[in-house]
Amino acid sequence: MTKEQIENLIEKALDMRNYSYTPYSHYNVGAALLAANGTIYTGCNIENASFTPTNCAERTAFFKAVSEGVKEFTAIAICGGADGATELDDCSPCGVCRQVMSEFCRDEFIIICAKSTTDYKTYTLPEILPDRFGPVNLLGK
Repeated sequence: MTKEQIENLIEKALDMRNYSYTPYSHYNVGAALLAANGTIYTGCNIENASFTPTNCAERTAFFKAVSEGVKEFTAIAICGGADGATELDDCSPCGVCRQVMSEFCRDEFIIICAKSTTDYKTYTLPEILPDRFGPVNLLGK
């Protein structure tokens, strides 16, 4: 990925934080998912009073893409922090989101955990979810 592509994904993820529905945690997360076809799918976290139905920004982006027939991905940028924060956190995907990534992404998939367009860390899927359980375990592919 080029620096410009990374910065573009981060900017879209930062913008998506504005759409988060977080009346309980007040922790806003945005994600921008780059599909192999070049389309960017965005997502934000959406909370629910009973907590279990809450959906993370990453999964929102993945589910939007998959619901439109897209199942091949290159990278995702994730940005998160408290309401009104002047500096964001190193927002890393939760275990459930990592498992969703494992379902649809190859080892080369890039995860960008960003505080800004200039302050971010990148990981591959095996780095954040080593020895993962995925389709190959069930399908032998």
